[in-house]
This record gives sequence, structure tokens and C-alpha cells, in this order.
Amino acid sequence: MSRFGGFLRERFSLEEDKQDEADVIESIRRGIEFKGINLWTLIFAIFIASIGLNVNSTAVIIGAMLISPLMGPIMGIGLGIGINDLMMIQQALKNLSIAVFISLLTSTIYFLISPLHIAQSELLARTSPTVWDAFIAFFGGLAGIVAGSRRDKITNVVPGVAIATALMPPICTAGYGLASGNLYYFAGAFYLFLINSVCISLATFLIVRFLDYQQKEYPTPEVERRVRNTIWVAVLIVVVPSSYLGYQIVRKTIFEQNAKRFVANEFNFDNRQLVSYTARYNRHQSILELSLVGEPLQKDSINLLRAKLLPYGLADAQLVVKQGSFKDAEIDVDALKNTVTDQVIKYSQSSIARKDHIIDSLRRYIDLTQSAHISVPDLRNELKTLMPDVQTFTAAQSLVMNRNSTRPDTVMLVYARFSRKHTQAERQRIEKWLQSRTKSKRIKLLVE
Repeated sequence: MSRFGGFLRERFSLEEDKQDEADVIESIRRGIEFKGINLWTLIFAIFIASIGLNVNSTAVIIGAMLISPLMGPIMGIGLGIGINDLMMIQQALKNLSIAVFISLLTSTIYFLISPLHIAQSELLARTSPTVWDAFIAFFGGLAGIVAGSRRDKITNVVPGVAIATALMPPICTAGYGLASGNLYYFAGAFYLFLINSVCISLATFLIVRFLDYQQKEYPTPEVERRVRNTIWVAVLIVVVPSSYLGYQIVRKTIFEQNAKRFVANEFNFDNRQLVSYTARYNRHQSILELSLVGEPLQKDSINLLRAKLLPYGLADAQLVVKQGSFKDAEIDVDALKNTVTDQVIKYSQSSIARKDHIIDSLRRYIDLTQSAHISVPDLRNELKTLMPDVQTFTAAQSLVMNRNSTRPDTVMLVYARFSRKHTQAERQRIEKWLQSRTKSKRIKLLVE
């Protein structure tokens, strides 16, 4: 056990290739300041990320993440808390506030003047943060500070952390929320940015304490207590709401999957067509709505469907069945058109595939018969030289059916009339010559 413990300590040790503590602190301190090139780089990155969100381009958004210098002050906050450097904490908070203000202002201006106002999927994805975003930011922050504390920097870590933690898209989405007057988008996106910032700072704080960096003394115990309480409040603000949102998303996903399985497995009634179904999750009571055409389902059948909800984890869901005439059922006509169109397309594709198969078979047969085609006049001259007593003959590819098989055989059928009767040896010689001449393995010679 001692050797095994030593093996684990050696493998997981962070002491090897450890950069000097002062160099790490100075490197992070340089990234805190937002002025000059850092500020202009931030503005350009915000414009790039806003355009990427506006046109729904993932590649452009990733590029903006790599350019963004927002990680500097966020890691500075975590480092300042880790080494009890109150001045660094204040400086990092000040510069982060400036960066957030500039980012919101830039993205809001862009979305106000942009001719594209529809919220695309890349933008909508940043409006509903969950606890998984907190985990991603936390582990990304761990990777970032561990790589930054090495003498030989791991070059692929920092870009990966920038992409994984995604600081730029949320702040740009918050700008879109301000520009469009949608406070829900603004609140969700800004909360996601807050989650990422707090978790990266927390990860930096933990690694700095783990590496045992030299700590300064706070001016007073009250300041130390205030800093500690602020850390806990920030962590609770991040963890509690995001955990609740994540829990609701998990429940919603499970409900939708169960509803899909229920519809696929249990709706198998004859003379009825399921036009569409809608699974609407609600934490109080979810609804599974079926829209049918065809013969109406009887009340007993509907009750039977409701009884089958329990094994699929849908016991608390309300089953609504819309059926009958279009007027009574309030069926979505567009959904019906789409369903019918899909069925017609599938039938047409199947029919075309069958016809293509038949055409290919006929084409192969034609190619086979053409490749085996022989010129009867040419055979006549050669056969007349070989067998001067030949009077009439014909040759053609034929299909021979066997009573024990449904698949016909292809043979070269040759009919000939001679002026005299030939021996078996002569007939065999004629068959061999025909095989050689026509390049057909199967020859059927009929002699009269």
C-alpha cells in the first residue's frame, strides 16, 4: 500500500515543472489590466462574437472565444482571494466591471444596428444556464490555472479553456437582450456569464491554495471575514439556481423521451392515423396531446391508453386525445399536410426504388443477351464448312425453367437439320465447337 500510495503521489503530483510562484502571480497580474491593446482586443472580440451569434456561425463564435482577454481579471480575482491580496482583488473586480460594461455596450450597439433580429439557436443556447455550465467552467478553470502554473506552458490548454468556458457568447447574448428589450434573454445570459466567472475564480482559488502559495495578511479580521462570506454568497448564487434549472431540464428531457416511447409502443390502433403528438412539460402537470384522424377512439380505448402511462413514468401526465372531424378535433392542418406529404414521398420513393430494381434487372439481362449474341449467317458458313450436310439451323439464347427451382437457367439453344444422321461423337464435336465459337458454357443442341 505504501508503494502504491507513492506511485499515485508521483503520478498526480503538481510539483514537477512547477513555475516560480512570483512569475505566475506576475503573469496573471498583467492580464488583469484592461487598457490599450487589451481593451481594443476585447471590443473586436465582442463584435466577432456578436456577428457569429447573429448569423448562427459556430466557427465565428469559437474564434471570438480564442481572441477574448476576459479570462485575465476573472483568474485575478481567484488568485487575489487565494493569496489574500486585497489590492489585486479590487483591481481585478474594477477591470472586470469595465470589461463587462464595454462588452454590453459594444454588443448592444451592434444588435441595435444589425438588420438581422431573429434569435438563432446559438444565441438561444446561452439563455438557459444550468449546473452543467457551472461544472464546465469549474473544470475549465482548474485546467487553466494548472497549465498556467507550469514552467513549460501546455499550449493547447488555454485555447481549450477559452472555448469550453465560453465567456464571450453569454455577454453578447445579454447585449442582444438589452437591444431587443427582452429581459429574459438578458437575465439568463448574464447569469450564465456570472456562473462562468465565479466558477473560474473558484477553481483558481482552490489550486492556488493547493499549491500552497504564500499568503498575505488581511488588514483586519473583519476584512478577512467579509471576503470569505462574499465567496460563499457568490458560490451559493451560482450553485443553487443553476442546480434547480438543471434539475428541471433533466425532468423535461426524461418526460419527452418517455412520451416518445409511449407513442411508438402503445399507439397501434387500426383504421386510425396519428397526425402528431405534443409533449409539454410542466413541473406541476405535464400534458401529452395526441391528434388523430380516422375512426374515433372509444372511451374504453382512451382509458386503456391512460392506464398504460404508468410503466412509462408518465403517471402524473394528462393525456389529451383530439380526434373526429377537423373542426371538432382542432387538428393542426399544417401537421396533417406534413404527415401526408411524408407518407406520399416515402411511398413514391419505395415505388421508384422497385422500378429501378426491375429496370436494372432487365438492363443486365439485355446486356447479357447482347454480349452472348451471335451472328447466325456467320455460323452458317463455318458450320457448312465443318458439316457439309447441314440443311437448316438456328441459334439463340433461351431460358430453361426447372420444376424444382423458381430461377431460370440461361442456355444457348441450337436447332439444326442435317441430311443424314450423325453419330454421338459427331454431335459432341459440334457441341464443343459451338461452345468455343459462341463462348457459351451451356449449349443445348437439338438435331432433326
